[in-house]
Amino acid sequence: MKKILYSLSFIFCLILSSCFGDLDTMPLDESQLVTEKVYSTPEGYTGVLAKCYASLILTGQQGGDGGDGDLEGANEGYSGYVRLLFYLEELDTDNFLMPSTSNGLRQCLNLQWDAANASVVTWTYQRLYMTIAYTNEILRECTESKLQERGVWEALKNDYIHYRAEARFIRAYCYSMLCDLFGSVPYIDENTGVKDIPQQWSRKEIFNFALSELQQIENDLVEPGQNEYGRVDRVADWFLQARMYLNAEIWTGESNYQKAYEYAKKVIDDGHYPLASDYRHIFLADNETCSEIIWPLVQDGQHAQSSAGTNFYVKAFVNGPMDELYQTGVGSRGWGNVRSKTTLVNAFDADDVMFDTEDTWGDQKKDKRAQFMTALSGQVKETWDENMAMTSTFTCGYGYIKWRNVTKDDQLCAAGDTYTSIDFPLFRTADAYLMAAEAILRGANAPKSTALDYVNEIRERAYMSGKYAQAGIRSDVSGKISESELNLDFILAERQRELASELVRRTDLIRFGKFTKNNNWDWKNGERTGADVDDKYLLFPIPESEMVNNPTLKQNTGY
Repeated sequence: MKKILYSLSFIFCLILSSCFGDLDTMPLDESQLVTEKVYSTPEGYTGVLAKCYASLILTGQQGGDGGDGDLEGANEGYSGYVRLLFYLEELDTDNFLMPSTSNGLRQCLNLQWDAANASVVTWTYQRLYMTIAYTNEILRECTESKLQERGVWEALKNDYIHYRAEARFIRAYCYSMLCDLFGSVPYIDENTGVKDIPQQWSRKEIFNFALSELQQIENDLVEPGQNEYGRVDRVADWFLQARMYLNAEIWTGESNYQKAYEYAKKVIDDGHYPLASDYRHIFLADNETCSEIIWPLVQDGQHAQSSAGTNFYVKAFVNGPMDELYQTGVGSRGWGNVRSKTTLVNAFDADDVMFDTEDTWGDQKKDKRAQFMTALSGQVKETWDENMAMTSTFTCGYGYIKWRNVTKDDQLCAAGDTYTSIDFPLFRTADAYLMAAEAILRGANAPKSTALDYVNEIRERAYMSGKYAQAGIRSDVSGKISESELNLDFILAERQRELASELVRRTDLIRFGKFTKNNNWDWKNGERTGADVDDKYLLFPIPESEMVNNPTLKQNTGY
């Protein structure tokens, strides 16, 4: 069984009167704890820190969509962070289709959202601020003076600096995502009062704050590879700095590809999170053993249940009959919602796309990342029906099956198949390789041959050739490319092949100038083969409800 950092988050029910509140609200029942009880023991602090982490993968206090969700008025299953990010970072791109019309999903699919018609946009905004509120709470309470006052100093004196650094890291991550998704947003920290009206900061100010936090806490975080599973260390800090610097030109108007390269290189060279020997192992129920994952968001089918985490990435991507063709790990519980768009399928060699019932892991494919379901009765690649119309028919479009709720030896894990036990790899080392290569091509001071080496390392692993070759698995094609083949368009395509469904595609397309224009895909702007949209969609709108609550906010242009 996994060691679950998040288990304490079910014990300590943090009651926030708003995104800017504190823990002093009286409990709704005796099982809920208020400040003086939460912080009376060292375990209380651990529980609050656990809640900061858990808020990015779980949805409430009871688990399994138990009806005590974190966000008031939100559908608990829909409103978990990584599921919400799928709608905002994957559904509106050239990767996936989900034809549902509920909660603003059709607006996201078609790139036709506004400030009021997409609940999933509002919930993403609220969840990020909720997590910031949790981190602010522990920063207020986890100080030397308060630990001394409460009699827990001796127990926590060696850990509290790490706790504070981790909380600041999570807060910086949340602000980086708000910067990416919404641009200019309100700023709150541990000194913001309950009655204070937060000031809206510019996108550049939010970016600079998050970056400065990462720089300040770097040495307060645990050394690489030394923290307990599920918690961040200095490598996660370097990774996030690399990502922010890579996007700085879009987010602030000022590029810094040299820093993007340097921090991505630190992640790679450190060596504590080497590439996994088999790409497919990163997305399985025992991926806590995977060396490559820098920051996992922990799921467990018994102790950390949610329909909004990796449970979604398996069940929404499969239907019941697929379990008869390979071991999905969820039996007949597939929802049959999400399919690959034709553009994702076309990113791979056509010879690698088709599913072989005699080779369910794709061992005999060249590129082992080409994980599609094509073998259902009547299944076609196109995501439209015979009348060229949008359809919920699951066989119109190929399934995407890299997420499987089974172990490396194709066995169901001990937690069973009701909920998944796959940890979500929020940060992983392969992304650092591709960030470093891209930064070089954009002007960082390193030879193009270095960028080529980084890309070919990723491709050699994908093709399981060279040093990644294993007995019984095809390895006769290396996947390596020549320097003349390497350009920014190739990097964008390689990122799609490597990172599809890992919540970066929209950000990538914007950075490459191919999100609103110059690139079309199924159902963009509501058209079957896609059409350009207004550049206002480079940002999401600040939700209308937030504009009403804080009339000082300025809405993003075009909404």
